[in-house]
Amino acid sequence: MTTAHAPHSAHAHQHGDGCGHVAFPHGDHVDYAHDGHLHRVHEDHVDECEPAGHHTHDGHEHRHGEGCGHVAVPHGDHVDYVHDGHRHADHDGHWDDH
Repeated sequence: MTTAHAPHSAHAHQHGDGCGHVAFPHGDHVDYAHDGHLHRVHEDHVDECEPAGHHTHDGHEHRHGEGCGHVAVPHGDHVDYVHDGHRHADHDGHWDDH
């Protein structure tokens, strides 16, 4: 699974410890939930951190939802759940892996 390199231009806010946004591990970096989308710090700027393509998480029996024990992250028109270093999103009766 890859993410496109999409710089978030004119982003004056500096993400980091204590910046006020939900932070969670995502592969080899940390994402920050900011205004319904996800940012990752990259060199001297911030990138949008969105998945490239559709990746189904097969065999995921757990039902994410309020009180399920995983961090909920608002993402566009839905909520993702941080699980084992990646995000799960409910999609057409299965979970997508972000």
